[in-house]
Amino acid sequence: MAEDKKPLSRSEREAKIKDKAGWVITVLAALLAVNTYVANGLSSKVLKNTIAANNMYSFYQAKSIKQTLAEQSLDDALARGDKVKAAKLQAKIDRYESDPATGEGKKELMAKARALEVERDVVRKSGPWMTFSGMSYQLGIVLLSASILAVSVPLFWGSIAVSAVGALLMSQGIWLWIPL
Repeated sequence: MAEDKKPLSRSEREAKIKDKAGWVITVLAALLAVNTYVANGLSSKVLKNTIAANNMYSFYQAKSIKQTLAEQSLDDALARGDKVKAAKLQAKIDRYESDPATGEGKKELMAKARALEVERDVVRKSGPWMTFSGMSYQLGIVLLSASILAVSVPLFWGSIAVSAVGALLMSQGIWLWIPL
């Protein structure tokens, strides 16, 4: 015959929840640390690409100024009839416009700057997902702590659900698998 199960005492329930919640808190804290590490790396990449794109645009502006000055000198050389000087200046102007050999012509610099901006913008899309994920992990830890104090199994399972949402958000932040 089956024995009648007596209900667990508060201290027995508390011990049971503490044991489970302790392990889950450890896992969530580790996930929160990984989330923070990845998010900081993404933020650094956004900043690095923004600075690099700004540098490319500055270099582009410098080339534009030099090209304008060379064009003015070309006009002067043509006005004087100095064909040798005019040919040298035209070659310089052409290099300012495009210089595939060095990658430092205006055309190449603009392409590099735009590529850096595109990469930055893709990485920037991850930021909110990582922020919401970190918030979910923190909330999960708080709910787990509350489940221990209140000796509440529903709070324990609620923290698991909130943390699962955090994991989903973190995966979206890393892989951007849902196109938005």
